[in-house]
Amino acid sequence: MSGTVDFEIDGFVATITLNRPDKLNAVSREMARAMEQAVARCNSEDIRAVIFTGAGERAFCAGSDIRQLDEFQTLWELRNREDYCASVRRIRRPVICAINGYALGGGLEMAMGADIRIASETARLGAPEIKLGWIGGGGMAVQLSRSAGFSNAALMLMTGDPVDAQTACRWGLVSEVCAPDRLMPRAREIARAIAARAPIAAEHAKLNLDAAANMPAELAMRYELDLQTVAFATDDADEGRRAFAEKRHPNFKRR
Repeated sequence: MSGTVDFEIDGFVATITLNRPDKLNAVSREMARAMEQAVARCNSEDIRAVIFTGAGERAFCAGSDIRQLDEFQTLWELRNREDYCASVRRIRRPVICAINGYALGGGLEMAMGADIRIASETARLGAPEIKLGWIGGGGMAVQLSRSAGFSNAALMLMTGDPVDAQTACRWGLVSEVCAPDRLMPRAREIARAIAARAPIAAEHAKLNLDAAANMPAELAMRYELDLQTVAFATDDADEGRRAFAEKRHPNFKRR
């Protein structure tokens, strides 16, 4: 997408890489715009899973490039700046975030927008904004409290201190912790497994999880039944049943 956000496609799997390792992959305004381009490609092309990571070993993303915050002329302009924190949540395909080092501030908010998070043993996750006099504005409190629980979220938000990968896994912020050299191979394993499934059903599963988190329980369960009905009517569902009967791997076509 640019010199600071890389976008690659291998089969049905796309990889988005924040590529500014000398600045701990801190997000510039240019990178924020490039992320929107990456989101558009993920949603428009035949991509079935997305890996999201950062270049280098030190950081996934250290959040916003703080030096650029002084470029905004008014607080209203700051309020309506490029919202890179929400970019990952706008990807309609399943997203696996591979956290390789620091995930801080807006970097953690982007990671929390992924569906599945795995972390290197060297990862450190934190919300340090309070140390600079403000708080996160990209969904930090909502996402942390839902994944880690209220008390753990409060500890992170009110101290600004990061947690290590094992603590993050114990709290539910990440699903797995890997050796650094296993992080990307493991992310690709998960992505390929998802890409081998029926893509419409995988995207329905993502919608279903979002509904479970945001709707009252009874409405979310009704919505789940509606999603199942729509998925059951696809050609891929027919193919899945035929493949099961014929004892072979299904060949899903996204239709």
